[in-house]
Amino acid sequence: MYNMNSLKSKNWVDTHFHVFNASVAIEGARYVPQYSAVLSDWMRQAQNVGVTRGVWVQPSFLGNDNSLMLDALKAHPDMLRGIAVVRPDVSLEEFNTLHEVGVRGIRLNLAGVSHDIPAWAQAHILWDAMQSRGWHLEVHTDQGKLPHVLSQLPSDLPLVVDHMAKPLRASADDPTLRALNARAMVSPVYVKLSGAYRLGEVDPGRLAALLLSELGPSALLWGSDWPCTNHEQFADFEKLIAQANEWIISEHIEQIMSRNPLQLYWDYFSSR
Repeated sequence: MYNMNSLKSKNWVDTHFHVFNASVAIEGARYVPQYSAVLSDWMRQAQNVGVTRGVWVQPSFLGNDNSLMLDALKAHPDMLRGIAVVRPDVSLEEFNTLHEVGVRGIRLNLAGVSHDIPAWAQAHILWDAMQSRGWHLEVHTDQGKLPHVLSQLPSDLPLVVDHMAKPLRASADDPTLRALNARAMVSPVYVKLSGAYRLGEVDPGRLAALLLSELGPSALLWGSDWPCTNHEQFADFEKLIAQANEWIISEHIEQIMSRNPLQLYWDYFSSR
Protein backbone atom coordinates (compact mmCIF):
# COMPACT_ATOMS: atom_id res chain seq x y z
CA MET A 1 0.00 0.00 0.00
CA TYR A 2 1.23 3.49 -0.83
CA ASN A 3 2.29 5.82 1.96
CA MET A 4 -0.13 8.75 1.81
CA ASN A 5 2.78 11.18 2.12
CA SER A 6 4.19 9.89 -1.17
CA LEU A 7 1.02 10.69 -3.12
CA LYS A 8 1.64 14.41 -3.44
CA SER A 9 4.06 13.99 -6.36
CA LYS A 10 1.86 11.69 -8.47
CA ASN A 11 0.66 12.75 -11.91
CA TRP A 12 -2.78 11.27 -11.39
CA VAL A 13 -6.07 12.12 -13.08
CA ASP A 14 -9.49 12.52 -11.52
CA THR A 15 -11.79 11.42 -14.35
CA HIS A 16 -15.04 12.44 -12.68
CA PHE A 17 -15.77 15.66 -10.86
CA HIS A 18 -18.47 18.33 -11.04
CA VAL A 19 -18.52 22.10 -10.67
CA PHE A 20 -21.66 24.20 -10.29
CA ASN A 21 -23.18 27.26 -8.66
CA ALA A 22 -25.73 27.25 -5.86
CA SER A 23 -29.40 27.28 -6.88
CA VAL A 24 -28.59 27.08 -10.60
CA ALA A 25 -30.41 24.31 -12.47
CA ILE A 26 -32.58 23.81 -15.50
CA GLU A 27 -36.34 23.99 -15.13
CA GLY A 28 -37.71 20.70 -13.85
CA ALA A 29 -34.36 19.43 -12.58
CA ARG A 30 -34.68 16.60 -10.06
CA TYR A 31 -31.86 18.09 -8.01
CA VAL A 32 -31.04 21.75 -7.35
CA PRO A 33 -27.78 22.35 -5.46
CA GLN A 34 -27.99 24.49 -2.36
CA TYR A 35 -24.25 25.19 -2.36
CA SER A 36 -21.54 26.00 -4.89
CA ALA A 37 -18.86 23.51 -5.92
CA VAL A 38 -15.98 25.73 -7.02
CA LEU A 39 -13.19 24.72 -9.40
CA SER A 40 -10.49 26.24 -7.20
CA ASP A 41 -11.65 24.07 -4.29
CA TRP A 42 -11.44 20.93 -6.42
CA MET A 43 -7.98 21.94 -7.65
CA ARG A 44 -6.66 22.55 -4.14
CA GLN A 45 -8.01 19.32 -2.69
CA ALA A 46 -7.01 17.22 -5.68
CA GLN A 47 -3.47 18.56 -5.90
CA ASN A 48 -2.95 17.91 -2.19
CA VAL A 49 -3.15 14.17 -2.91
CA GLY A 50 -1.19 14.09 -6.17
CA VAL A 51 -4.04 14.57 -8.65
CA THR A 52 -2.81 17.06 -11.24
CA ARG A 53 -5.42 16.78 -14.00
CA GLY A 54 -9.15 16.34 -14.11
CA VAL A 55 -12.16 15.56 -16.26
CA TRP A 56 -15.06 17.93 -15.63
CA VAL A 57 -18.31 16.01 -16.10
CA GLN A 58 -21.37 18.13 -16.84
CA PRO A 59 -23.99 17.48 -14.12
CA SER A 60 -27.45 16.54 -15.31
CA PHE A 61 -29.17 19.42 -13.49
CA LEU A 62 -27.41 21.94 -15.75
CA GLY A 63 -28.78 20.28 -18.87
CA ASN A 64 -26.99 21.11 -22.11
CA ASP A 65 -25.79 24.53 -20.94
CA ASN A 66 -22.10 23.65 -20.90
CA SER A 67 -20.92 27.27 -20.69
CA LEU A 68 -19.42 27.10 -17.19
CA MET A 69 -17.38 24.07 -18.17
CA LEU A 70 -16.28 25.52 -21.49
CA ASP A 71 -14.95 28.68 -19.84
CA ALA A 72 -12.88 26.55 -17.46
CA LEU A 73 -11.52 24.37 -20.27
CA LYS A 74 -10.38 27.47 -22.12
CA ALA A 75 -8.66 28.77 -19.00
CA HIS A 76 -6.94 25.45 -18.16
CA PRO A 77 -6.30 23.65 -21.46
CA ASP A 78 -3.55 21.38 -20.12
CA MET A 79 -5.14 20.50 -16.79
CA LEU A 80 -8.74 19.88 -17.80
CA ARG A 81 -10.84 17.90 -20.23
CA GLY A 82 -14.63 17.89 -20.36
CA ILE A 83 -17.59 15.57 -20.83
CA ALA A 84 -20.60 17.48 -22.14
CA VAL A 85 -24.35 17.03 -22.13
CA VAL A 86 -25.89 17.71 -25.54
CA ARG A 87 -29.12 17.14 -27.43
CA PRO A 88 -29.27 14.14 -29.78
CA ASP A 89 -29.62 16.62 -32.67
CA VAL A 90 -26.70 18.84 -31.64
CA SER A 91 -25.31 20.76 -34.60
CA LEU A 92 -21.93 19.90 -36.05
CA GLU A 93 -20.90 23.51 -35.46
CA GLU A 94 -21.56 23.18 -31.73
CA PHE A 95 -19.93 19.76 -31.68
CA ASN A 96 -16.75 21.13 -33.27
CA THR A 97 -16.68 24.04 -30.81
CA LEU A 98 -16.88 21.60 -27.92
CA HIS A 99 -14.01 19.58 -29.33
CA GLU A 100 -11.79 22.61 -29.89
CA VAL A 101 -11.90 23.62 -26.22
CA GLY A 102 -11.24 20.13 -24.83
CA VAL A 103 -14.49 18.16 -24.63
CA ARG A 104 -13.84 14.50 -25.41
CA GLY A 105 -17.18 12.81 -24.92
CA ILE A 106 -20.86 13.17 -24.15
CA ARG A 107 -22.73 11.91 -21.13
CA LEU A 108 -26.07 10.17 -20.96
CA ASN A 109 -27.14 10.40 -17.33
CA LEU A 110 -30.23 8.22 -17.11
CA ALA A 111 -30.24 7.74 -13.35
CA GLY A 112 -33.76 8.23 -12.07
CA VAL A 113 -35.33 8.69 -15.51
CA SER A 114 -36.53 6.45 -18.33
CA HIS A 115 -33.93 4.11 -19.78
CA ASP A 116 -35.80 3.94 -23.09
CA ILE A 117 -33.88 6.31 -25.37
CA PRO A 118 -35.30 6.21 -28.93
CA ALA A 119 -34.00 9.68 -29.85
CA TRP A 120 -30.46 8.68 -28.94
CA ALA A 121 -30.75 5.39 -30.78
CA GLN A 122 -31.35 7.41 -33.95
CA ALA A 123 -28.62 10.03 -33.41
CA HIS A 124 -26.55 8.75 -36.33
CA ILE A 125 -25.06 12.12 -37.31
CA LEU A 126 -23.78 12.61 -33.77
CA TRP A 127 -22.39 9.08 -33.54
CA ASP A 128 -20.52 9.57 -36.83
CA ALA A 129 -19.09 12.87 -35.62
CA MET A 130 -17.96 11.27 -32.38
CA GLN A 131 -16.25 8.47 -34.27
CA SER A 132 -14.43 10.93 -36.51
CA ARG A 133 -13.12 12.90 -33.53
CA GLY A 134 -12.24 9.93 -31.35
CA TRP A 135 -14.85 10.78 -28.72
CA HIS A 136 -16.49 8.32 -26.36
CA LEU A 137 -19.95 7.91 -24.89
CA GLU A 138 -20.25 8.11 -21.10
CA VAL A 139 -23.26 6.41 -19.54
CA HIS A 140 -24.76 6.52 -16.05
CA THR A 141 -27.75 4.30 -15.32
CA ASP A 142 -29.78 3.02 -12.42
CA GLN A 143 -28.59 -0.27 -10.96
CA GLY A 144 -28.96 -3.19 -13.31
CA LYS A 145 -30.13 -1.06 -16.26
CA LEU A 146 -26.92 -0.87 -18.29
CA PRO A 147 -27.63 -3.90 -20.54
CA HIS A 148 -30.96 -2.42 -21.63
CA VAL A 149 -29.34 0.91 -22.45
CA LEU A 150 -26.46 -0.62 -24.39
CA SER A 151 -28.91 -2.63 -26.49
CA GLN A 152 -30.23 0.68 -27.89
CA LEU A 153 -26.87 2.27 -28.72
CA PRO A 154 -24.27 1.69 -31.45
CA SER A 155 -21.80 -0.98 -30.44
CA ASP A 156 -18.76 0.53 -32.17
CA LEU A 157 -18.42 3.66 -30.02
CA PRO A 158 -15.86 3.68 -27.20
CA LEU A 159 -17.79 3.46 -23.94
CA VAL A 160 -17.14 4.83 -20.46
CA VAL A 161 -19.45 3.68 -17.67
CA ASP A 162 -19.87 5.71 -14.51
CA HIS A 163 -19.76 4.55 -10.91
CA MET A 164 -18.50 0.99 -11.32
CA ALA A 165 -21.33 0.23 -13.80
CA LYS A 166 -23.83 -0.29 -10.94
CA PRO A 167 -24.61 -4.00 -11.36
CA LEU A 168 -27.15 -5.70 -9.15
CA ARG A 169 -24.50 -8.11 -7.84
CA ALA A 170 -20.72 -8.27 -7.70
CA SER A 171 -20.71 -11.43 -9.79
CA ALA A 172 -19.33 -12.36 -13.20
CA ASP A 173 -22.78 -13.80 -13.93
CA ASP A 174 -24.53 -10.48 -13.35
CA PRO A 175 -26.10 -9.21 -16.60
CA THR A 176 -24.21 -5.92 -16.34
CA LEU A 177 -20.84 -7.69 -16.17
CA ARG A 178 -21.83 -9.94 -19.05
CA ALA A 179 -22.88 -6.92 -21.11
CA LEU A 180 -19.58 -5.16 -20.41
CA ASN A 181 -17.60 -8.22 -21.44
CA ALA A 182 -19.61 -8.58 -24.64
CA ARG A 183 -19.18 -4.91 -25.47
CA ALA A 184 -15.43 -5.09 -24.84
CA MET A 185 -15.17 -7.72 -27.55
CA VAL A 186 -16.14 -5.18 -30.24
CA SER A 187 -15.10 -1.74 -28.96
CA PRO A 188 -13.13 -0.11 -26.13
CA VAL A 189 -14.82 -0.15 -22.72
CA TYR A 190 -13.80 1.74 -19.60
CA VAL A 191 -15.40 1.64 -16.16
CA LYS A 192 -14.87 4.35 -13.57
CA LEU A 193 -13.97 3.29 -10.06
CA SER A 194 -16.09 6.00 -8.48
CA GLY A 195 -19.24 6.63 -6.48
CA ALA A 196 -19.03 3.57 -4.22
CA TYR A 197 -21.84 5.07 -2.12
CA ARG A 198 -24.15 4.81 -5.14
CA LEU A 199 -24.00 0.99 -5.28
CA GLY A 200 -26.71 0.11 -2.79
CA GLU A 201 -25.93 -3.24 -1.16
CA VAL A 202 -23.15 -4.18 -3.61
CA ASP A 203 -19.74 -4.34 -1.95
CA PRO A 204 -17.46 -1.87 -3.78
CA GLY A 205 -14.20 -3.62 -2.92
CA ARG A 206 -15.46 -6.93 -4.23
CA LEU A 207 -16.86 -5.24 -7.33
CA ALA A 208 -13.59 -3.41 -8.02
CA ALA A 209 -11.69 -6.70 -7.83
CA LEU A 210 -14.22 -8.30 -10.16
CA LEU A 211 -13.97 -5.49 -12.71
CA LEU A 212 -10.19 -5.77 -12.62
CA SER A 213 -10.25 -9.53 -13.18
CA GLU A 214 -12.99 -9.47 -15.83
CA LEU A 215 -11.99 -6.41 -17.87
CA GLY A 216 -8.33 -5.95 -16.95
CA PRO A 217 -6.46 -2.87 -15.69
CA SER A 218 -6.48 -1.21 -19.13
CA ALA A 219 -10.28 -0.80 -18.85
CA LEU A 220 -10.38 1.00 -15.50
CA LEU A 221 -10.32 4.68 -14.54
CA TRP A 222 -10.61 6.45 -11.20
CA GLY A 223 -12.88 9.35 -10.33
CA SER A 224 -13.59 11.23 -7.11
CA ASP A 225 -17.20 12.14 -8.00
CA TRP A 226 -16.44 15.36 -6.10
CA PRO A 227 -18.37 17.01 -4.48
CA CYS A 228 -20.35 13.76 -4.17
CA THR A 229 -23.81 15.29 -4.63
CA ASN A 230 -26.37 13.95 -2.16
CA HIS A 231 -23.46 12.14 -0.45
CA GLU A 232 -21.29 15.11 0.47
CA GLN A 233 -19.98 13.40 3.61
CA PHE A 234 -17.76 11.31 1.32
CA ALA A 235 -16.13 14.30 -0.42
CA ASP A 236 -12.75 13.83 1.28
CA PHE A 237 -9.93 13.39 -1.22
CA GLU A 238 -7.53 11.68 1.15
CA LYS A 239 -10.15 9.09 2.06
CA LEU A 240 -11.18 8.65 -1.58
CA ILE A 241 -7.57 8.07 -2.62
CA ALA A 242 -7.04 5.69 0.29
CA GLN A 243 -10.14 3.78 -0.81
CA ALA A 244 -8.82 3.52 -4.36
CA ASN A 245 -5.52 2.31 -2.96
CA GLU A 246 -7.39 -0.50 -1.19
CA TRP A 247 -9.15 -1.51 -4.40
CA ILE A 248 -6.20 -1.38 -6.80
CA ILE A 249 -3.12 -3.54 -6.31
CA SER A 250 0.10 -1.55 -6.48
CA GLU A 251 1.25 -2.87 -9.86
CA HIS A 252 -1.84 -1.37 -11.53
CA ILE A 253 -1.99 1.98 -9.70
CA GLU A 254 -0.11 4.02 -12.29
CA GLN A 255 -1.99 2.51 -15.22
CA ILE A 256 -5.43 3.16 -13.76
CA MET A 257 -4.70 6.51 -12.11
CA SER A 258 -2.48 7.98 -14.82
CA ARG A 259 -1.76 6.14 -18.07
CA ASN A 260 -5.31 5.10 -18.96
CA PRO A 261 -6.88 8.55 -18.50
CA LEU A 262 -3.97 10.36 -20.14
CA GLN A 263 -4.44 8.19 -23.21
CA LEU A 264 -8.23 8.43 -23.28
CA TYR A 265 -8.65 12.15 -22.61
CA TRP A 266 -5.33 13.71 -23.66
CA ASP A 267 -4.33 11.21 -26.36
CA TYR A 268 -0.95 10.59 -24.76
CA PHE A 269 1.13 7.61 -25.90
CA SER A 270 -0.67 7.62 -29.26
CA SER A 271 1.15 7.02 -32.51
CA ARG A 272 -1.22 9.36 -34.34
